[in-house]
Amino acid sequence: MPRPVALVTDSTAYIPKDLLERHHIRVAPQILIWGDESFQDGVDITPTEFYQRLATAKILPQSTQPAVMSFVQIFSELVESGYDVLAVVISSKLSGTYQAAMQARQAIANGEVEVVDSHTTAMELGFHVLAAARAAEQGASLAECKAVAEQAQQHTGVVLTVNTLEFLHRGGRIGGASRWFGTALRIKPLLEVRDGLVQPLEKIRTRRKALARLVEITVERAQQGGHPIRLAALHANAEDDARWLLAQASAQLHPEEALVSDVSPVVGTHVGPGTVALAYMAGM
Repeated sequence: MPRPVALVTDSTAYIPKDLLERHHIRVAPQILIWGDESFQDGVDITPTEFYQRLATAKILPQSTQPAVMSFVQIFSELVESGYDVLAVVISSKLSGTYQAAMQARQAIANGEVEVVDSHTTAMELGFHVLAAARAAEQGASLAECKAVAEQAQQHTGVVLTVNTLEFLHRGGRIGGASRWFGTALRIKPLLEVRDGLVQPLEKIRTRRKALARLVEITVERAQQGGHPIRLAALHANAEDDARWLLAQASAQLHPEEALVSDVSPVVGTHVGPGTVALAYMAGM
């Protein structure tokens, strides 16, 4: 009989706390560096605290991936408790987290640990983790859970709009949207995570039109994927807009699951305040 499987992810997924607890998912926090201070993402600093401080900050924060030893500690505790371990983490093109988790995997001599590069982040990553967690709860083996997490990549997406490309540009996460930087003062860009990078979709003239188009794109893509559908509206200090997005999309898609989630402070560092997104899983 296979050993039970425990799921691990990193804090950029920012899966709501009740779901983390329900599915017993462990989280390796990213590190937020602010001048001479460092914070564990979502542990030592919450999104609310982050945006309050950002509003008056003279020094802007930076981020770095979890330390290898952070993963080693989590993996070791789970293996010693009788679990095989599946870690599903942020895109390796956006962060060094995957490499850190792979190094930690090599340090675990007496247990089975697998690591999956999700090629995405935020709640699109979260949906991959939750799908694998549900499989684990149904008795799936480590190999089967890994296959579910990899399969989920074909059934999910995330579309976002930012108030400004400045934060993505400064953090080097701007991807193909770089060609818009410098000409984007009057536009509200629609972006997606594609092939592991933040990529451009469309240029929209106003915030209101950008939000409406974001819903249209998400509904079209999720309908193509089929049911069941799961939705998450994400926001960086813009909860009202996120709730509007979720209500509009839910009215058309009738999702099995729908939730609103902050983006983690580390993600907020790179997308900037006012960013909103819709993430979906469709057909699995």
